[in-house]
Amino acid sequence: MKISCIIVEDEPLAAERLQGYVQKLPFLNLVAMFDNAIDALVFLKTQSVDLLFLDINLGDFSGIKLLETANIKSQVVLTTAYHEYAIKGFDLKVSDYLLKPFTLERFIQAIDRVQEYFTKTEVPQPKKFIFVKTEYRLEKILFDEMLFIEGKGDYRRIHTATKKIMTLQTFTEFEQEIPAAIVCRVHKSFMVAIDKIDSIEKDRIRINNTLIPISDSYRQTFYDIINQSVK
Repeated sequence: MKISCIIVEDEPLAAERLQGYVQKLPFLNLVAMFDNAIDALVFLKTQSVDLLFLDINLGDFSGIKLLETANIKSQVVLTTAYHEYAIKGFDLKVSDYLLKPFTLERFIQAIDRVQEYFTKTEVPQPKKFIFVKTEYRLEKILFDEMLFIEGKGDYRRIHTATKKIMTLQTFTEFEQEIPAAIVCRVHKSFMVAIDKIDSIEKDRIRINNTLIPISDSYRQTFYDIINQSVK
C-alpha cells in the first residue's frame, strides 16, 4: 500500500535530508512539508495522511505540544537532536523516535514499524470470485453472477447469469472456497446462491425457472442463513 506522509521540520538541511530519504522509498507518498507545527495542524484539520514525520523543537509550539493538544490520527515518527524526549515520545505512543543525524538504514527501520502497524490493522477485502478448472483452462467465476451449482455424476455444472461451466471440482472444494452466506449447500446435488433465490416453498427453492430441493441434511444450516438475511 502507498503510505501518505508529511514532514514538519524547521531546519532546512534536516528537512531536505528527510525528504531525500522519503523519495528513495516508492511506497511513501510525500504530500506536504511544513517548517512549523501550526501550519501542519491547520493542514491536518482538513486533510488526512497516514504518517507524520515530526520534529520536536519547532519554536513556541513544539512537536510534543502538537501531539498533546491535537487529535492526531496519523502514525507519528518523531525526529530530534535531543535524546531526552525519547520517553515522552513513547508515552505519546509514537511509532518511532529518530535521533538526528540518523542514517537511511535507521530511517528504513522506522518505516518498517509503520508498515507493520498498517499490515495488522488493514481490513482484508472479501473474496469476490473463484477460478474453476474446466477442460484445459481455469475459468473465472464471479460470485455475483452465480445462480446455482448442480451435481452431474462425477461433474459439477455451474449455472451463472451468462453461461454454464462443467468441472470435476467437488462440492466440498466449493464449500471450502465460497462462504456459505453467499453460496450454500442445500442438497447432496445442489448448492445455491442465496441472493439469487426467487422463492422458497415446501422445501423447494426457485431460482429463475428451476426448482431445487432442500434435503434434511442441509435444511437447518440453510434456514439459519436465510433467517440471518431476513433480520
